[in-house]
Formats: sequence, structure tokens, C-alpha cells
Amino acid sequence: MRSTALLALVASQVWASEHSTEAAGIPRQYNPGQILNHGEDFTPRRKWADAHAAAKSFLKDWSLEEKVGLTTGVGWMGGRCVGNIDALSDKGWDGLCLEDSPLGVRLADYVTAFPAGINTAATFDRHLMRRRGEAMGKEFRGKGVHIALGPAMNLARAPEGGRLWESFGGDPYLQGEAAYETIRGIQDEGVQACAKHYLNNEQERFRTTSSSNVDDRTQHEVYLHPFLRSVQAGVASVMCSYMNGTWACENPKLLNDLLKRELGFEGYVMSDWQATHSTDSANQGLDMTMPGDVYFGSKTSYFGPSLVDSVNSGSTNKTRVDDMAERIVAAWLYTGQDKDFPAVNFNAFDNNDPATNEHVDVQDDHYKLVREIGAASTVLLKNNNNALPLKKPRSIALIGSDAGPPLRGPNGYNDRGGTDGTLAVGWGSGTTDFPYLISPLEAIQARARKDRTSVSWWLHDYDISGATSAASYKDVAIVFVKSDSGEGYITVDGNEGDRNNLTAWSNGDALVKAVASSNSQTIVVVHSVGPMIVEAWVDHPNVTAVVWAGMPGQESGNSLVDILWGDVNPSGRLPYTIAKTASDYAAHVVYTGGNNPNDVQIPYTEGLLLDYRWFDAHDIKPRYEFGFGLSYTNFTYSDIEIVKRHDSDFNPEVARWEHDGVTGPEVGASVAEWLHEIAYEVKFNVKNTGSVEGWEVPQLYLHPPPSANSAPSILRGFDRISISPGETAEISFPVSRYDLSIWDVARQGWAKPSGAWRVSVGASSKDFRLHGTIS
Repeated sequence: MRSTALLALVASQVWASEHSTEAAGIPRQYNPGQILNHGEDFTPRRKWADAHAAAKSFLKDWSLEEKVGLTTGVGWMGGRCVGNIDALSDKGWDGLCLEDSPLGVRLADYVTAFPAGINTAATFDRHLMRRRGEAMGKEFRGKGVHIALGPAMNLARAPEGGRLWESFGGDPYLQGEAAYETIRGIQDEGVQACAKHYLNNEQERFRTTSSSNVDDRTQHEVYLHPFLRSVQAGVASVMCSYMNGTWACENPKLLNDLLKRELGFEGYVMSDWQATHSTDSANQGLDMTMPGDVYFGSKTSYFGPSLVDSVNSGSTNKTRVDDMAERIVAAWLYTGQDKDFPAVNFNAFDNNDPATNEHVDVQDDHYKLVREIGAASTVLLKNNNNALPLKKPRSIALIGSDAGPPLRGPNGYNDRGGTDGTLAVGWGSGTTDFPYLISPLEAIQARARKDRTSVSWWLHDYDISGATSAASYKDVAIVFVKSDSGEGYITVDGNEGDRNNLTAWSNGDALVKAVASSNSQTIVVVHSVGPMIVEAWVDHPNVTAVVWAGMPGQESGNSLVDILWGDVNPSGRLPYTIAKTASDYAAHVVYTGGNNPNDVQIPYTEGLLLDYRWFDAHDIKPRYEFGFGLSYTNFTYSDIEIVKRHDSDFNPEVARWEHDGVTGPEVGASVAEWLHEIAYEVKFNVKNTGSVEGWEVPQLYLHPPPSANSAPSILRGFDRISISPGETAEISFPVSRYDLSIWDVARQGWAKPSGAWRVSVGASSKDFRLHGTIS
């Protein structure tokens, strides 16, 4: 293997590397360092090189059978967690507990139901993303969970996608930054994070048998990017999904070439539950099978004795098993779990068993963070005539079942798989039990009492005349509408995980129109897992405000009150585009097809043009664009300056490497430090010209040159800044070599296209305030 210049330039110019890497096999050290992460000094608990060296020593006397045991789950319901690796006490190995979910400890009591990933993304606030990860990490650790099965980072490609609310929206950069911060937060608390679902798992229907067909450039620039950032965060594990032409958990291109070689991933790959389909998957890059059995309760496994037999017969090399075991132990050591880690103290399958559930309370004061994120993620979409914040109205009517508490209680449906009362999280394995749920009705009543405001309500969604009557003659009517989705093993109202359409559930559109016909101050609050078409009522002259509350978690009502009464100035921004009609979106869920592998083909024909990129490229005007959100104050932008920071000269030579007969990028090429160094800084000022303090969310978009054949605009920076009235904030966004690159498919490298990049800074993907050029 030879050292290479890792970044090819279109027309035979290549980025010059001051930091090219010698590598042989899979590297055993990776430290993203200060440059990659916008000035952050990243000091991991134990460098991967040290962790792997310690793992080799730890495993030196282990037998083949014992090492295989590390890679093989005990089987469904064979332990107290949703996934379990057996202990070997004579080896000093306490086993592993793997537990859902991306928003809290699933199937456990006395835990917090945090805001969903989609709301976390809507904050556009790295600090809040990190704090949420830290709080979740503390709760997982407190319950004795070694591996938190999250974050999820599948992109909102199809707006109906059932689990997009678990992830971080429709843009790969936003997804990547949220994933990075979440992983760092979780792992800083000594819990292993698990980046999922790898790769192209953007819909629920047929997700275990369909083939997602993605071209190489799109894969690198869009869908792989959040996993790149996960590796840069030092993620301990990655969960492979189901299908991608071949089974995703035995796809050597995805697991070995892209993840372990090109990204230099040092941890281990685990299967999604029942996503292992052969013993040969070990040869193709899978390191751990979960939950271990061939199918739930089969008492057989593709690993376990089958993998031992495969080694003994020569079908699997023993060094491959050594590598699998080493990766698992290295991640355990890397996160410091070899010392003083709590024992599992709950039972995911029987919370009422006194012998196995100690009812340990890990909530601390995390409700405060839940409320803060809930408010910070609430997006104000419309506010005519300053309808909000509310100014001590004499009377308020709350309309719609989404305003009130669930009749069955917050956990009346298993894994939240039902429509009952206010919607605060979606359904499926990505959820968790609520310790309590503050509905809007409860919170608004408590707040209204301070102003001696009278509050009435009508929670019958289909009784239009009753709703109209309840809203009449009130100073303000607040209508609550919702749209739900989740994982495909649960069907709700005919929706098999994915939504069947993008309209409001529970008669919501009719409810809004009816109330607006009788009340000139109608405010609409939306709790939705993703985009929803609002054209039926959004332009009604009596709909004076629209508040997009998303999936805010257990403090839902309190977070909403903070926004409605102006205790918190709204700063949430849409992490996806809201279209005027469903047909405006580039892609949709594929609903029909067979149930055998490859029966259903999902062509990603939109390529790079995901979400706002599609709308921009095809000049489609959305209802509300990606990154949009209003405030109770105003901001002006000025004084843009672009400063060159690092050498960006070109090297005309193109070097390549070979490994096992395969030509491609060298190990760790896509996360090389020099590639992610800051090449330029974009500096500018933002001033609060209004009368109240508020948070502004400036966003940086790059516009590639025509030679790139790319999207018109690409998000490459954001921040959330609190600015007092009359004050000016100085803001700087870094731009790296990677940010100015495209994936050169022919030469399998990151290429800088010829021509100048235009730069825009603004308040959304369409509201650009300042412009510049990087030549």
C-alpha cells in the first residue's frame, strides 16, 4: 500500500495533502482532533489504537468458542435487554446490554421521554444536541445499558417515511452535525452509541426485502455523510439494515469498502434485529448478530456454533473472528466500560417482575432540558398581525383531541402505537414509555390562570358543529392537528408504519376550516412526525398563526406555552420542506410489490436532489422552505467577509491504492484530517433590530460551480445565537476542503470542481441576505 493524495480534482487537478496516511489493513488509531470539529478539542476516553491494543491483550487467552460468543446475541428474550451478549466472569467480561431507543431508554420505567430526533434537528443548535445526548447517555448508563441503539440518521427522502421523526431531517449536513453531537454526548457518559440504520433505510414498507438502488456519487455525498460524521465522533458501533441489492449485513461494498476502509471505522458492525441471513455475513464484514437467533425464538443462530463450524471447516478465517471479537472489546474499552459500569437493573420484557426490575430512577432534572428543547424546536410558520405572543386574552377555546391528554394514559398503546390524545412522539422501537405527559390543555390552563383567562375546550374531532360552537365568541381559538407514523410492525388506522398520505389525521383539515369560519383569531398548532400539506386552510384570513410543534416529548404542553405566551422567543427552523402538494416532492414511499428479496426496487432517481435541493433545481415554490422559521423580533445581516485559512493548492498527480485486488480510496480517506481542515472562514454580522431578545439561526449555503453538476444550494453551516435588542453578533462559519468537493466516481476520490463557488448566508434555504465567492 502506498501513500496517496486523497482528493481528485475534476480536469486532473487534485487537492494537495500535507497529511497523507500510510495504512496497512484497517487502521488502529483515529482521532478527529481539533480541525475537524470547528475548533473543538476532542479527547476520547481512550484512543482507538490504545483500545485495540488493550483488546488484543484482553483476548489473548480466549478460545475460538469464547470469541464467537462475543459476536452472538443470546436470542430474543434470552436476557433482560432487547439485545444481550453473555458474560464470561472467569475472563473478566460482564457481557453487554443493548437497548433502544434514539429518544430514551425503551421498555424501562423511571426514564425520560426526550424530544424526538426531528425536533432536535429543528433547534439548529449543536449545544442542545450535545446536551440531549449527554442526558440520554446518563440515563442509559444509570439503567446498566452498554449500547444505546441510536442515534438514527436515515434521511427524510420520502416525506411519508415512517421513522423519519427518529432522525434529523432532510439534509445530510444537518443530519451529520446532529448525529455527531448526539454520539459525543452519549459516549462522553461512557455509553456506546450505535449509528443506524446503515444504509438507505428510508421507508418502512418492504424494508426487510426491498432493494434501495443508489448511485455511487449520491451515496457518498448524501446518504453516507451522516455516518462519516459518526465515525469522526468516534462512534462505537454501526447497525446495518436489511436490503441494498444484496443483504445489507453481508454487503462487502457497504461494510468493508465504504465503512471500514474508506471511513476507517474502528468499532463493530451489528445487525438490525433478524437482519443476519447467513454465516457468510461474518466474511463480508458483519461483527455481531442481533438478537442472535435466526428468527425470534428459533434457538438457532447463523453465528454461535455455526460460525465455529465455519472456521473449523476453513470457510471462515480465524483471523476474521479475531477481528470481530477485538472490535467489540475495543469499543467496550474505548468507552471505559471495563471499570465501574452499573449492572443491568431493569427488565425490558417484564417491568413488573420484582426479581429483575429494581425500578431505578434515572430521570434527574432532565425534564428541564426536554422543555427547553421542545420550545427551541417549535417553528413559528405564520404570525399575521402579531397574533402571537398572546397578550392576556379574556377567553381561549382549545379545539381537537390533540390538545388533550390521552384517554388511555400516555402509555395506553404499546410502543405508542395508537392515536389517542395529544401526539408527542411517534410509534415503534424508536419510542420510550412516558413517565408523564403534559398535554397542551393542562399547560394552557395553568398559564391562563395567571392572567385570569377563561379556558374552554372541545376535543371531539368529528363533531364539527360542536367545535364551531365552542370556538365562537372567544378571543382566541387554538386548533390542534396531528399526523403520526412509526415502525412497520405496528399498523395504525391503516398506516403500516409509513403514512399513507400527508394530510392531517383525525379530521384535522375540516376542523381548522370550521373553527376559522367562526373565529377571526384562529391559531393552529401542529404535532406531526414530518411534512404535512396545509393548503386546505393555511391561507384562510382567520388563521392568523401556525405553530409547528413536531414531536416534543413529555413536556409538550409546557414547551408550547413558553412559545405561545412569549416566555421564549421562537427560533425553531424547519428541518425539511413543506410542499404545497405531495406531488412536488422528489420521492415517495413505494407501497406495492412482492415480499421476496429484490421483488421491490426503490430507485433513488432524484440522486443528489434531496428535499430543498429538488425544489431549488426544479424551481418549485414550497409552502415553507427548509430552514424557515419566524421570530417575535427582527434581524439584519451585514459585512460578509471570506478569509482564506489553509493552503488549497492543487497537485496534478492522481494516486491510487490497491487492496485485495480492489482499487479505491486508501483507508480513512474520507475522514482524513487534512481533508476536513478549515480552508476558508465566512464572517458576517447579525443585528437584532427588534424590541425583544431572541435567537437567530443564520445558515450558510454553498452554490457549486456548473462543472460540479450538483444541487443549486447545499447547506454547510448553521448556528443559533441569542442577541439582545440593538446588539450585533459576529459570526464565523468554517468551510473545509471537503465542503468544496464532490465525489469523483471515475477516480474514486473527493474532487474539487473547476470554477468558483458562490456563498450565501441567510435565514433559510431561500432567504439569502449576504453573498460572496470562493474562487
